[in-house]
Amino acid sequence: MEISFAYERFAREVNDSKVLQRRHGDRRAKLIRRRLDELHAAATLDDLRHLPGPRCHELHGDLSGQLTVDLDHPYRLLIEPSEPVPRKADGGLDWRRVVAVVVIGVVDTHD
Repeated sequence: MEISFAYERFAREVNDSKVLQRRHGDRRAKLIRRRLDELHAAATLDDLRHLPGPRCHELHGDLSGQLTVDLDHPYRLLIEPSEPVPRKADGGLDWRRVVAVVVIGVVDTHD
């Protein structure tokens, strides 16, 4: 899958392991890298549904249209499908046709 970043600062952060560890701690830094590797290795977003760890799911309300991938509780990697967003006939996200995502950052969606 193709991955781009919404913010250049976060893109630089994930490509510098020392900065990533300093900002997020060793455990979360490793999980961020693992999730990005899993996204990169996936052919489509639907492939993440079958992996045991990521638990990728769509958000609702103010974050509608975005998805999260589990890191360490309560933190998640926030992503969204690249434009144009593929939709099913019922208007829902067609996970099987999402081949590119934009990584927004690390968030606690429970705040």
